[in-house]
Amino acid sequence: QVRLVESGGGAVQAGGSLRLSCAASGRDFSTYGMGWFRQAPGREREFVAAISRNGGNGGSTYYADSVKGRFAISRDNAKNTVYLQMSILNPEDTAVYSCAAGRAAWFDSETRYYYGMDYWGKGTLVTVSS
Repeated sequence: QVRLVESGGGAVQAGGSLRLSCAASGRDFSTYGMGWFRQAPGREREFVAAISRNGGNGGSTYYADSVKGRFAISRDNAKNTVYLQMSILNPEDTAVYSCAAGRAAWFDSETRYYYGMDYWGKGTLVTVSS
């Protein structure tokens, strides 16, 4: 069982930055692929970014086209934490951001979605004003 707790959300003006954190409890954090997803009011959940499982702190990274070049995902396996650094935020980034973990997660390059999530956090709200 893995418990995920997000933090770092808040209100920011357009053009600003935020860093989200997702702390994981449980063992073997490095064996999980980690993803960030978001859901805006009235919209379906969408993929944001992911980082594959890896023995070190690296791993392959994947991004939605809408955030590529503005967001960066990273992980610190010693701290059981994954981060999402968000820059050049715009009002369309307003959403509840949730992290997820999956032992057998994979990125589909055609659908550009990260599948195979086993555990989800409750999310943290990011509000970007114009």
